[in-house]
This record gives sequence, structure tokens and C-alpha cells, in this order.
Amino acid sequence: MIKTGLVWFNHDCRVHDNPVLLEASLNCERLICLFCIDSQWDRPTGFNAKPMGENRRQFMNQTLLDLSAQLAKRGQSLVILSGDPVEIISSLISRFDVGAVYRSQHVGVFENRQWQHLKADFPRLRFESLPSHTLFRPEQLPFSLDNLPGTFSQFRKQVENIDVDPPLVMPKTLPPAIERLSAESEAVLVKPKTTAAFEGGESAALAHLETYFSSSDPAHYKSWRNELDGWHNSTKFSAWLANGSVSVRRLVHRLKRYEMQETANESTYWIYFELLWREYFQWVAHTLGHKLFRAGGVANKNVRCCFYPERYQKWCHGNTPYPLVNALMKQLNQTGYMSNRGRQIVASCFINELQLDWRFGAAYFEQQLIDYDVAANWGNWQYIAGVGMDPRGGRHFNIDKQSRQYDPDGQFVRKWHGEVTSTQLDSVDAADWPILPPKKS
Repeated sequence: MIKTGLVWFNHDCRVHDNPVLLEASLNCERLICLFCIDSQWDRPTGFNAKPMGENRRQFMNQTLLDLSAQLAKRGQSLVILSGDPVEIISSLISRFDVGAVYRSQHVGVFENRQWQHLKADFPRLRFESLPSHTLFRPEQLPFSLDNLPGTFSQFRKQVENIDVDPPLVMPKTLPPAIERLSAESEAVLVKPKTTAAFEGGESAALAHLETYFSSSDPAHYKSWRNELDGWHNSTKFSAWLANGSVSVRRLVHRLKRYEMQETANESTYWIYFELLWREYFQWVAHTLGHKLFRAGGVANKNVRCCFYPERYQKWCHGNTPYPLVNALMKQLNQTGYMSNRGRQIVASCFINELQLDWRFGAAYFEQQLIDYDVAANWGNWQYIAGVGMDPRGGRHFNIDKQSRQYDPDGQFVRKWHGEVTSTQLDSVDAADWPILPPKKS
């Protein structure tokens, strides 16, 4: 039995169905439950955006407040510290003679560098990294990750009939906390305002799980999923899945119960279909590593694009010549959320109409989205840009056609003030000379 274990929460902010917390509780006499607010999250990256914007920070604060409350019910406390996670955890290991460090497996390059740094610094320590963010454990997959199928269709055909493990039964009490550490936890979590219709935390996630599957919405999912606005047009689980407030396995088992007790149709299957897309992106990101952020993507294609600062800013602020794109970007900036259809439209515009480097768009999404997930976000942008795991070589959406199909009466554009103020995309040419508007005849 290990005297002191440290559980490093990251994108597994829940108590239910948490294999990391269960493993630590079975093997340690006392636990440090830690969440690190990485100081890098507030600093712009090389792609002109911060890793975390205000909407997601609010959602994260709500999530951590609830995680703290859920741990307290089981005799534990959440320690929240700001700074460099490697430095924070190294200090705790030394101060409290930590014998083992536990975390959920992560696909993020920076998160894995931090993990490897700690392992190198403390070679005699036990480090456990367990899968908690995916439907399947690696050993359940019918192929090695080195032989991951090159397309989603091939992946789906091989995995969709695999039985998903039932959610873990968690202990009602956890090993005790270190009391004097709780007092050091930084008072950074003032109760924040709710972001749009989303409220962060395990309690809100599980409440939404029951509300959604107590309604008829799942039976209509496929016919509503492409709508641009509205709470009921999609499942809305993505934000809670992204930070692990709800277990994807628990979600699937609740879906299966709905199919048994209520109805099973094409729409309920499509919910599982979309979760398999999420699953595919997770395993793709596991195999790609840093290639997930490379301009040429998986195959290191030669991508021709430039960085036009004016075009980039117009896209970010919803001031392009395209009303639908403007409305979608203003919705994103205000709420931290955008429909899946909307994300494809604005990404296609960024890459094809504006001819910008797709990575800058992906980074802006990372900053703005409350449901940011590194694998799904960067994987989807690669997919649209034609540099990902996709044989078709990219997606180019006709914006006029998308507008006619999904906003035929212009209601969405009016609601989010997407009206065009200038039809001119650029105000200067390549030599920085002003571009004058055409003379009126």
C-alpha cells in the first residue's frame, strides 16, 4: 500500500466512472487530488490566440467548483494551484513524500511532455496513466495503433459492434486528504456566471444526461442536428465530454437504455455514430502526436497559404463579406459555442475563401470554444483542410448554398447581426497599397 498518492485531474473532472480515481483510492492510504491552472493558458501561442478564452475559463471554474463539492462528499478535497504543472507537482512530490502519481491518458503534446518530464525527474516513482476519455480501452481495439485505419468508415466498421464497458462502480468514500494542503489551494474560483445555456460540472452534466434521455429529442436527432441554433437541435454533451465531467461510457449506456425502453431508430444510432467519430479522432491524435499541429498534416502535404492579418481579424470578429459566416463567428464569440454545421462552414471559409493557414483557425477555436477537445478540434480542421485522415482531400462548402439551405429566411443572420458592412475583403494589396473601392457608375 502506497502511503501518499497524487491524482492529477485534467480532462477527467468527475467522480463517477473515473478509473484514475478508483485505482488511486485502492492503492493509497491518503490522496492529493490536484488540478493545475497552467500559466501558459493565458499566453498567446504562435498561432495568434491563447489556449483558453474567457468563456471556457468560466465553464472550467464552474466545473472545478462542482468537482470540489463531489470530492468533499466522499471525504476528499480538491487542491487547485496556478503555475507550471511540472513545478507544482515536483514540489508536492518532495514535500509530501508522494509514492505514486495518477492521471488520465491524454493526446495533447504539451500535456504528454509535462508527464514525461516528471517521469524523468522522478525515475523511482510510480506513474500511472489510464484511459478515461475514450469509449474503448486500447486492448479492446481489433488493431494496433500502428495500424489504425486510415479512414473513419474503415474504423467504424471494425469497432461499432464492440461492447462498451459498463461504467465503474466508485467507492462512497475516498482515502483522506492532507489537511494543510487544502488551505494552500488558491482562491481563484469565484462562482462565475453561467455561459449561455451551459453550466459546467459533473452535476450539471448528469442532470442534462437524464433530462435529454427523458425527452423525445434523441428520436429526432438526425433530422435536427444540422440546425444552426437552438438547444434541442443536438445532444449538447460536447462541453461536458471535453473536460470529462461526464463519462462517454455512461453516456453510451444511457443511450442504449433509451433504445431498449423508448425507441431505437436511425436518429439514436446517429448519436452513437457521432460518438464513434469522436472516438476516431481520439485515437488518431494518439498516433499523430505533434503531426496533429503540422501544416501538412498526416502526410505532410505541401499546403499553399499565407497569413493575411486583415482577413484573419475580419473572420475572427465576424466582419467578412459573408453574412452567414459573420453571424456564426459572433455567436461563437458571445457564447463559446457553435453548431457542428456552423463549424464546418466557417472553417471552409477560412481555408478556401480567405486562403488562410488552417492552424490559425484551429487555434482560434481552441481559444473560444467551451467544448474544446484537442483531438476533435485539430482533427476536424485537418479534415476540412484536406491534410487529415481523409481520402477526399478536404471540404469546400458553398456558402450561398449553405445559407439557402440552413437559414433560408435569414433569421439566424439577423439574430446574430451578421449583416455585411463592407463587401471588400482587403483594404490593402500585397505591397500594402490601399485598395480603393470601385467607382459607382
